[in-house]
Amino acid sequence: MREHDLTYKKEYIRPMMLPEHVYVFRFGKHRLNNRVIIRYSHTWTGRVKINEIDVRMHHQHHPRIFKTEDDMLAYLAHHLEKREAKEATRVHTGEEE
Repeated sequence: MREHDLTYKKEYIRPMMLPEHVYVFRFGKHRLNNRVIIRYSHTWTGRVKINEIDVRMHHQHHPRIFKTEDDMLAYLAHHLEKREAKEATRVHTGEEE
């Protein structure tokens, strides 16, 4: 995150009525407007089992839902590449925000 100049904040939420644990990871370049919500539980042997990963980019109403970390990282890498290409074309053509 830091190598891409992104700030982040993480929170742990333990719901009272459910056996699931929840981590909320907020990140962004200027504001913390992107979220990754990880719902996980523990198996009877004590291993962590990820149940669901929700990614909300820039206040999306419908999150992207992933089953594994690899799927989420591939999506985020692709999203970052598209954003960097868009910024490069904007700088190249001389457009302002």
